[in-house]
Amino acid sequence: MISSTANSKVKRLAALVQKAKMRREEQLFVVEGVRMFREAPVPWIREVYVSEAFLGKLEGEAGDQKARDIRERLKKCRCEVLADVVFQKVSDTQTPQGVLCVLAMPHYELAEYVDRWMTDSQKAPLLVLLEDLQDPGNLGTILRGGEGGGVDGVIMTRQTVDIFNPKVIRATMGSIYRVPFFVTENMGDTIDFLKKSGVTVYAAHLEGSVDYDQPDYALPTAFLIGNEGGGLRRETAARAGQYIKIPMLGQVESLNAAAAATILMYEAARQRRRKV
Repeated sequence: MISSTANSKVKRLAALVQKAKMRREEQLFVVEGVRMFREAPVPWIREVYVSEAFLGKLEGEAGDQKARDIRERLKKCRCEVLADVVFQKVSDTQTPQGVLCVLAMPHYELAEYVDRWMTDSQKAPLLVLLEDLQDPGNLGTILRGGEGGGVDGVIMTRQTVDIFNPKVIRATMGSIYRVPFFVTENMGDTIDFLKKSGVTVYAAHLEGSVDYDQPDYALPTAFLIGNEGGGLRRETAARAGQYIKIPMLGQVESLNAAAAATILMYEAARQRRRKV
């Protein structure tokens, strides 16, 4: 058991949790909590740490099937035990559940996925494009909502909040394991690539002349969502095939990025269900 916060493993673990630069250099990220541990793809798992209290709780629930499953997975992963005070030091939550994993970052190639999506006769691709989102909760919620709405992939600019930020990870509720995501250096070029591939790109925009529920999203579709504060850059929005708007009542001008994206994703899902 590791009982000192001065331990080199503990210092490295804390740095992976806190520093995006460290995560990029090592191509690793950290997830925390029982659900995130249970759902983590086995090939991604590099290290597992549990608190002393968590281990004791598992031993006290010997007859519980869920506890048995967790213990079995811990044996396969060869976890290390941290003293409770040490685990608290590296945890990103106020009330840690007592288990965290170090995972390898997944890598997806956009061109490969677009080719696969466009040749799938069963389903037209549905994508979300994000320009410079800064709120971790928004990004995580969009991934989670995207999985529920049948989104095939999320593409974001390099300036978007780090998808491996612990707050983003927590907000995805496991969807980060199942929704492919891509980082683009130039969103304009990516939009042009998608359009040439047969995907219609819709920009969620205050200047939209068409209500969001009017276009046909059963066809290959991508929704373009802008930064929480400034919205889409004019030059980025201009690359889209069409501007769409979500009508607002009262004195509300617009919704936040996650709410707007969710409405659009689920409108597409609704249309697609009706055409099955």
